Amino acid sequence: MNDQAQRSVGGEEPDSGSVPLGNRAMLPVPDGGEKGVRARPGSSAGLVRNLGLVIALLLICVVGALTTGDRFLDVANFLTIVRGAAVLGVVSIGMTFVITAGGIDLSVGSVLGLASVWATTLATQAMAEDVHWVVMVFTAVAVGTAAGIVNGIVVSYGRVVSFIATFAMLIAARGLAEIISGRGTQLVRNDGFDNFFSGSFLGIPTIVWMFLVVAAIGWVVLNRTTFGRRTVAVGGNAEAARLAGINIKRHTVYVFALSGFTAGLAAVMMLGRTGAGSSTNGTLYELDAIAAVVVGGTLLIGGRGTIVGTVFGVLIFQTLSNVFVLNNLSTSVQALVQGAIIVVAVLLQQRFVVRARST
Repeated sequence: MNDQAQRSVGGEEPDSGSVPLGNRAMLPVPDGGEKGVRARPGSSAGLVRNLGLVIALLLICVVGALTTGDRFLDVANFLTIVRGAAVLGVVSIGMTFVITAGGIDLSVGSVLGLASVWATTLATQAMAEDVHWVVMVFTAVAVGTAAGIVNGIVVSYGRVVSFIATFAMLIAARGLAEIISGRGTQLVRNDGFDNFFSGSFLGIPTIVWMFLVVAAIGWVVLNRTTFGRRTVAVGGNAEAARLAGINIKRHTVYVFALSGFTAGLAAVMMLGRTGAGSSTNGTLYELDAIAAVVVGGTLLIGGRGTIVGTVFGVLIFQTLSNVFVLNNLSTSVQALVQGAIIVVAVLLQQRFVVRARST
């Protein structure tokens, strides 16, 4: 393999039996779309997609202001929106990497619930009292990451389709959370933990700051690091990525571990928001995260991911949900509208893919 092709995917040595890529071989890059087409993160296509998301969010805000008036425009209501968006947003950042790599993770909601329960057991909280409340944070993140690693190993080395592997984890993690908690609610009894994660800085809740930091780091990792380039390459064309020297199996484990890590971190944020660990925490978050990621512009078939789009996708769904609640509309109508939005987003993605292939 020539040095140029090797550097384009991070400089790993090719697997045994790899076929060298020629000078014209091109792998997908973030926000690029299809293999053989190089696009910069700030490309015009990406700007148009993000502009469309901004307009959609503003339209929802206008509808909310017109239909509910001061209730929607109240500062407390906006804080409610961003608090909800923060927890789901961190989960969605991890989901963005998984989908960009061509996989899916249906277990993030259950893993969040399991991590929140494990971090609030009497034993964990007693240790946190003796040492520091960081013990609770470490426990939640470790549980989430461990679950993600298991998912990655089953998918990559067990050769199980990610849909099935993570669906099994969804069931198992929720069941384990119910066993540990006895299907009850475990209150956070550590004042230091509660004061930090339920507090605010400069008038903005701590968990919102956490979301912003995770989103910023996620953008840098996806768009400015070798890990991000490999993730896009694997999702765009796994065989070409393998021939270029990427260890597909190992990278798959890393991506799912990252998804589990963000689920564990979201569990910490959930504890700060609600003050309680429960096996029901994170219910259906996997579907909400997938919806936000897809609406944000990440290709469901892999090969293109956008963190900025995911952030806007989360805000759109969270704001839409808030408008429905303020207008006392049924959850059935809300689900119908969200489903329609997802279908439209997927149809637009298909049109983009067809157009990219024809150029």
